[in-house]
Amino acid sequence: MKKKVISVLLALVMVFSLAACGTKDNSTNEDAATETTTDESTDTAETTEDTTATESQVRVCVVYSGNLGDKSYNDSCNEGAQQAVADFGIELKSLEGTTAEEWEANFLAAAEEGYDLIICSSSNFEEYMKEHCANYPDVKFAIIDTTVEGDNIVSISFAQNQGSFLAGAAAAMFTTKTDIEGVNDEKIIGWVGGMDIPVLHDFYVGYEQGAKYIDPDITVLQAFAGTWNDPLKGKELTLAQYEQGADIVMNVASGTGNGILEGAKEAGKYAIGVDLNQDNDQPGSVLTSMVKRVDRACYLVIESVVEGTFAGGSTSYLTVADGGVSLTDFSVIKEALGDKFPQDIVDTVTELEQKIVSGEIKVENYEGFGPQ
Repeated sequence: MKKKVISVLLALVMVFSLAACGTKDNSTNEDAATETTTDESTDTAETTEDTTATESQVRVCVVYSGNLGDKSYNDSCNEGAQQAVADFGIELKSLEGTTAEEWEANFLAAAEEGYDLIICSSSNFEEYMKEHCANYPDVKFAIIDTTVEGDNIVSISFAQNQGSFLAGAAAAMFTTKTDIEGVNDEKIIGWVGGMDIPVLHDFYVGYEQGAKYIDPDITVLQAFAGTWNDPLKGKELTLAQYEQGADIVMNVASGTGNGILEGAKEAGKYAIGVDLNQDNDQPGSVLTSMVKRVDRACYLVIESVVEGTFAGGSTSYLTVADGGVSLTDFSVIKEALGDKFPQDIVDTVTELEQKIVSGEIKVENYEGFGPQ
């Protein structure tokens, strides 16, 4: 036993001696380890949009049926999410996809990851939510542009028919201004959408009604590109409508819509922007934009989770009256046209907006849309 104790003591002495001799080298190794950790953190920050996570942070994932950079619907949604990052310090992840397979895969991946809130940016996710949300009762979900029932789901939609009514009225008036270069004497206007889905039909119903409110005999051309991400297809359809006599075309096509605006510039004709203010995308070729406050919808639902007021099973419907949809102020085209700018269009649009708010004008909805 005595020999055993002596052996242990000798071993300890050797350990302390080696530790004293190696102090300098160990410091160097610790520095190297710290450096590696820092590099790994930097790499992570560069490859993901997540903010640095803490236990108290609200974790939010937005899944997109398209790509960011569309200068339209998706970018508007992202603006609201980024504002929430700045205001609330949430952790944010964005998942983009261009096919139905990618949309469902991204949706399920986010649900499995256990985010506090998953925002489905468009109605393209409606069926996936109906099928899967009940399987994740501890996750909060939100969908924009349609209504999905569920105890853990908030739905936010817009009166895009009202905003489009104003856009259609503006287009119908503009197409009569033959003293403006590029405007012909035919009473024809156009409309080009992205995917052929119900919410876009709600846009079109309002656009056509607004145009015919001004002129019952006007012709309204309609086309769908079948995609949110093909500017060349958008341009092709737009140029075809100009060939058919239209001199102004409304863009309702997200990333595909960039080609619509380019087509207007290329043809010496005119367009109407959508979702974000696109008046400066092709200055002098965009009459106005029908702004849809997707950014506000995204921000408000994140705020409700942060503040603990999220109300599953609820729906919101944002209208002209509360600023959910509106036209831009025509200032860019006014500067481009100078003395030829038709001020009567602005005055009439203002009157029509007031009549919608008062209820004097009832804008029709596509089947299944409107206040729930």
